[in-house]
Amino acid sequence: MDIRVQSAPFDFGAEAGAFATGHDNAGAVVTFAGIVRDDTGSLQRMVIEHYPGMTERALEKIAREATGRWDLKDCLIIHRHGDLAVGEMIMMVATAARHRKAAFEAAEYLMDFLKSRAPFWKKEITGSGTGWVASKDEDEAALGRWSKE
Repeated sequence: MDIRVQSAPFDFGAEAGAFATGHDNAGAVVTFAGIVRDDTGSLQRMVIEHYPGMTERALEKIAREATGRWDLKDCLIIHRHGDLAVGEMIMMVATAARHRKAAFEAAEYLMDFLKSRAPFWKKEITGSGTGWVASKDEDEAALGRWSKE
């Protein structure tokens, strides 16, 4: 399990390749990258803040939950903070499991958590001002599908 919260950009291809190497007992590796997008046509940049220590602990906790729930062989979470331009990668998730279904589901679970519950605060800087990004109902609904029955 590798959890990184960093300001520096990362090389998705290199990270994915390194993660996929050496998992002889995994039949599937799933990767995902989140990218800063401009839904309004006026986003200049996004500023992501976090509380060091607390953020890493929260990500480690959810990664351990995913690892146990889907019997993952390994997982990777990289999440950036600081100033990010439109088109820059903001985060990456990778999962390795014996079977593809587990790898895909665990990756989706981690992504849903990162979108809804991870302790990051996002501020959008536009031509007309700044504003904090509020949670969305569809993100909450996506996370709700993972509640244990």
